[in-house]
Amino acid sequence: MTQRQAALVRFDDASINWRQLGEFEHFHYTIIDVDPDNEIADFALRFVPGERIFLHRHRAHTNTTVVQGEHRIYEPAGDLREVRPQGSYTSAPAATDPHAEGGGADGAIVVYQTRGSADGVVFDVLDDAHNVVGTLGVGDLAQLFELQGRRPGA
Repeated sequence: MTQRQAALVRFDDASINWRQLGEFEHFHYTIIDVDPDNEIADFALRFVPGERIFLHRHRAHTNTTVVQGEHRIYEPAGDLREVRPQGSYTSAPAATDPHAEGGGADGAIVVYQTRGSADGVVFDVLDDAHNVVGTLGVGDLAQLFELQGRRPGA
């Protein structure tokens, strides 16, 4: 297979039961696995084309792999910070800098692997003034996985 042919291969996510997280818009999730005792959570997000999600910050070491499309990272003011193409892998420690994420013109599917937390918190959800308005923790991700019947993609 040539590099050009490899770029045209699409990930078939038709059998994944993508779920909406509360009232949050522009993405859907599926939990792959959660180990609450060791604070490990693996999940995938499917981003809507050309949109971005809420402002947040990562409170856990996070590895990402872009399975399909472009993963876009935005500054709090909305400026595009970074574009991660299909096949890219990023490993980043917990950080206090807020950002938003989204998909490119064709959307994106990104696998996240989080390791550790800040007192159980994996993500802070922020308002426009960078105030914490919600959190998502290892326990929350474990509950979401339970709702899936502890089956990846279910």
